Amino acid sequence: MRIGVLALQGAFAEHCAVLRKLDTESFEIRQKRDLEQDFDGLILVGGESTVMGKLLRELDCMDPLKQRIREGMPVFGTCAGLILLAKQVEGGLVQFGTMDIAARRNAYGRQLGSFETTAQMQEVGEIPMVFIRAPYIASVSGNTRVLAEVDGKIVAAREGNQLVTAFHPELTDDTRVHEYFLDMVKHA
Repeated sequence: MRIGVLALQGAFAEHCAVLRKLDTESFEIRQKRDLEQDFDGLILVGGESTVMGKLLRELDCMDPLKQRIREGMPVFGTCAGLILLAKQVEGGLVQFGTMDIAARRNAYGRQLGSFETTAQMQEVGEIPMVFIRAPYIASVSGNTRVLAEVDGKIVAAREGNQLVTAFHPELTDDTRVHEYFLDMVKHA
């Protein structure tokens, strides 16, 4: 199993470190020719979703990645990655638009609105959650399932082979969210 990690900005190195810890091969996607490599799943990391979308288009990576996601390649979006996958984005642009969620950008405010908590995530258990200028999911539709809520706000969801979290599991020592994603990849 090999996972491509979008490495245009954000915590890509931390995601790769978690995957190494789980004995899973990964590589960084920085340009279109990186997409020629074989990979079984994709992680869209945190960062700034508008900038990431612009870079994906400039590098001619948006359409090939979107096609792979639509064809069923498992994808895990954290924070900005959640926004990139959303079909509706309050206060921002729709990028991939492959997941039946409405995302609210910077919903917890600026950097000072960042926080940590512990909450239950369905099919994973109680886990630590780190929120940094985080979005949340305002609503889900279609076959999307809510996996976690914090203070009445949806912070994790899954639709088919797409998994999103508003928080950053790569910034904790708990690997269970990544293990859950790898299990999705294994069964895809």
